[in-house]
Amino acid sequence: MWSSGRRVLQNLLSQSAVRSFSVTPAQNTVVVERWWQVPLSKIGSPPRLHPRRHKIYKLVENTNHTPKEKMELILTQTVPKLGGRGETVFVKKSVGRNKLLAKGLAVYPSPENKLMFVEELRLLREGKSELRIQTRTGQLAMELLKRSKLKINKMPSDEYKLTKEVVCRQLLKKLGVVVPLHTLRLPFEPITDLGDYWCEVTVNGMDTVRIPMSLVPYEDPSARYQQLLKTQRKQQAAADVSEHADEEEAAAKAVSEEGSGSKTDKYSVSEVSEASASAAAATTETSQDTTAPPSDSQKKD
Repeated sequence: MWSSGRRVLQNLLSQSAVRSFSVTPAQNTVVVERWWQVPLSKIGSPPRLHPRRHKIYKLVENTNHTPKEKMELILTQTVPKLGGRGETVFVKKSVGRNKLLAKGLAVYPSPENKLMFVEELRLLREGKSELRIQTRTGQLAMELLKRSKLKINKMPSDEYKLTKEVVCRQLLKKLGVVVPLHTLRLPFEPITDLGDYWCEVTVNGMDTVRIPMSLVPYEDPSARYQQLLKTQRKQQAAADVSEHADEEEAAAKAVSEEGSGSKTDKYSVSEVSEASASAAAATTETSQDTTAPPSDSQKKD
């Protein structure tokens, strides 16, 4: 009994220790070299190492601080802020393994996968218009154009004309969108008068977006002109404030005049009422005198 138990313990102790991946620390590479060079030895004999000097090393490279290479993947679905289906992206290895590959959002860029997605994109772009699908970048461009409005300043020249070339340059300058000439359409050309217009942009030959466009008078962007505009705005604001104060003062004066007129009317009404009351009292006294009976003195006489 004891011998069998001892044999089992010996077998367990003789086995190599197995550590799980979660416990295993990260294996990093550190490049070092000896501080003191080892002298050459004779052919067939081992090198002669100093017991202390040749055990001193200096650090050459530590891979912990080197930039990590990114992983190249091909997306199988549209991922927000990353790309659309069939696009090649470079992401961190942790993001690629834990999010994209684990959820089936991307595949490795093998020759077979590259050929498959290239053929798919070619069919989508060259196939029938009913079967074609807008790309991710095309959708982002359409969203940007839908919420945009183009404002063009008319140059101070009588020969100025608004053409497709000018509109394309303004779109690139103000919206950062490259629009080829054959994808842009204007209501008429050239445009010379100030006013509100529109232009249509066709994205990837499939969807068309209408952009509001206005041609406004020229404004000098120099600092002197901006300072002049600022002073004019201040003067206009001061004039508006003074006009508003004058209106309020006139309104208050009118209200006070109305109040004084009502008081005088009240006084006149009270005086008239008092006069009428005194007249009525006088008439009653006279009527009493005329209707009084004869006195007794006459009877005695």
